[in-house]
Amino acid sequence: MAKSGGSASSPRLGVVTVSYGSESVLPAFLESVADSTAGGGSVPVVVVDNLPGEGDAHALADAAGAQYLPMASNLGYGAAANAAIAALPADVDWVLISNPDVVLGSCVLDLLREAGDEDAAIASVGPAVYNADGTLYPSARAVPSLRTGVGHAMFANLWPGNPWSKRYRNDAEAPTGRRDAGWLSGSCLLVRRSAFDELGGFDPGYFMYFEDVDLGYRFGRHGYRNLYEPSARVTHTGAHSTNSDSAKMIAVHHTSARRFLARKYSGPLLWPVRIALTAGLTIRSAIIGRRIRRQESQS
Repeated sequence: MAKSGGSASSPRLGVVTVSYGSESVLPAFLESVADSTAGGGSVPVVVVDNLPGEGDAHALADAAGAQYLPMASNLGYGAAANAAIAALPADVDWVLISNPDVVLGSCVLDLLREAGDEDAAIASVGPAVYNADGTLYPSARAVPSLRTGVGHAMFANLWPGNPWSKRYRNDAEAPTGRRDAGWLSGSCLLVRRSAFDELGGFDPGYFMYFEDVDLGYRFGRHGYRNLYEPSARVTHTGAHSTNSDSAKMIAVHHTSARRFLARKYSGPLLWPVRIALTAGLTIRSAIIGRRIRRQESQS
């Protein structure tokens, strides 16, 4: 259980990113790290590679003074991030976990860390995440419930303005001020290392997607806070690593959604709920997958 109060003085920062054929975006990310804190190049960075042996991720990491960590096999995003965090120096107190296709804004690390240091119950802090076109991505969301999760899943594509999606995403056209959230986007997230380690890090059972939802949910259940700090800003240029097979990624996303909701609503009395969720998400995944494949075949 977390306890409120101050944290240790002069906490040390670290940065990890997971590469999967990310050579086109890694240089901009690594360059932005130096401007994200007054400590500049003193911040240890680990680039963990889920696709070693292909591309120049190793050389790019070396050129930036980052540690390169190849994975023996691709066990997914969460497992790779866990390995990268374990490789950081033991005295690192706060870790920024970021996609490589993110560009950090000025002093982002300092702003996030300062917000987290205000209360030892804060386990994660997330910045305002902007898309490449300048629009705001809803990165501080509510934990999916039966109502919001199913409503969002069923109607997000057919009825974008539906009330379940709005409630789940906490939609806003601009940052609405610092606030607590059910979970924060793993595209760029600062975590308190002691809290992260206490929970065992990301659940490696999620190959991709929902590992951040699950982490935020578990933080909350253990008495910790997930804090959104919009004064810190980053730009997410796009999920380049998933563009090669969109239909497959849709299937993976729905598999992860089923895993999360089934674990959240466990127990023998809720088995009809799990059956209904599984059926609904499976049907939705198949419909969207066919639509994507049809569009790709026509392009």
